[in-house]
Amino acid sequence: MLSPVENHSLPRTAAFFDLDKTVIAKSSTLTFSKSFYHGGLINRRAALRTAYTQFVFLAGGADHDQMERMRKYLSALCRGWNVQQVKDIVAETLHDLIDPIIYDEAASLIEEHHTAGRDVVIVSTSGAEVVEPIGELLGADRVVATRMVVGDDGCFTGEVEYYAYGPTKAEAIRELAESEEYDLAHCYAYSDSATDLPMLEAVGHPHAVNPDRTLRREALARGWPILDFHRPVRLKQRFAVRPRPALLAAAAIGAAAATAGLVWYASRRRVATA
Repeated sequence: MLSPVENHSLPRTAAFFDLDKTVIAKSSTLTFSKSFYHGGLINRRAALRTAYTQFVFLAGGADHDQMERMRKYLSALCRGWNVQQVKDIVAETLHDLIDPIIYDEAASLIEEHHTAGRDVVIVSTSGAEVVEPIGELLGADRVVATRMVVGDDGCFTGEVEYYAYGPTKAEAIRELAESEEYDLAHCYAYSDSATDLPMLEAVGHPHAVNPDRTLRREALARGWPILDFHRPVRLKQRFAVRPRPALLAAAAIGAAAATAGLVWYASRRRVATA
């Protein structure tokens, strides 16, 4: 059970949610592959490859090396895409694609946290063009997401400006806590993946949701609650979500955070290949 409505004279708190397989039942980015295909952004071969990647993701999750391969593939794939076209496709298909795959249990938790006076922050490795409208759909107060570099022509260059993954998620949470005066010791976090251990460790109330094998082992060892979300339901069938402005926190992330994350990825890569 969540604590009752908070006394606003006390420090503010928030609930931080990973997105894929935590709030929604699939990968948010890969879910739009068919729409991107029909919009002419990807060819049939790429559409089939992303469908297969989605299957692998759903079957067993994605470890660090798989996430790295997915990042490189998607970064190369979106090079040259017109950003406004991507936003338009996401806006046109958002309700049809995302609404049916939102976990009922996650939607309930979001509602409970808002009722308790907490902000809700979506923290996702997926791109901002996808995560921001999903955050708005969910009624999130803020969003942290990966940001791609956009050229003067309004198209993605294929370079990553900010990668919301691993320790950079935790750093984003700490920077938000400082700017918004969140008391992290009383904040909540939810994720399905061991790659989000830094994010879970940053708060006083971490929760493992549909955890992969490594995260389940860690959660059991540390006594963290393990939640099973398995009932996707259309959001409009549950409750009316009040529109809330989804703010992109990634813009405020310092270069030190990104550098720390890249060092962490490199060290993990060296260990994996040693």
